[in-house]
Amino acid sequence: MNVSQHIRRSRTVRVSVALLCSAALAACGGQQDEGAHRPAPTTSFTEQGVTVTLSVSDWHASTGTLSAVFTPERKGFHLYSTDLPADGVEGVGRPTAMAVTGAVKAAGRLAASAEVRSIAVPGVEAPVPVYPDGPVTATLPVRADADGDATVLIGYASCSTQDGCTIPVSDRPVHLHVTGDRATFNPH
Repeated sequence: MNVSQHIRRSRTVRVSVALLCSAALAACGGQQDEGAHRPAPTTSFTEQGVTVTLSVSDWHASTGTLSAVFTPERKGFHLYSTDLPADGVEGVGRPTAMAVTGAVKAAGRLAASAEVRSIAVPGVEAPVPVYPDGPVTATLPVRADADGDATVLIGYASCSTQDGCTIPVSDRPVHLHVTGDRATFNPH
């Protein structure tokens, strides 16, 4: 066998091996659960200077996690703690809130990704619990007792120590449809 025949045969073997490996990987990929490739359902809205992006993750057997990322549009604005009383502290502030009604129920407590800190507000004797300026992610474990429609109710207020506060948003509805194997946001 001359050198050129050996090189051609060697290339043919390498190409064949590469094609077989590609075919094997493709075949393995076809065996995976279709839901693993499905992106998490999301929706968003902007109201009173804050963009809220909602998503549902890990939805399996009628349970999952509902997440909301609250992003103030202006620099220097913060959100109030989820633990703030519904009427604020001495009337100041509104809690960051997410609740569900309808076919979906909360399966735990609302948790936030940021550390709470206290600030002093002129005219208010007690410290006010807030998150640091910028985005905050809140998560809520949820479950569905049956297939159907649900409503996610969002509440928040943002504030700046220099520029004041925005008008609070209370019980802003976002519609959700759930089945045992999927959750999707509805554009009601």
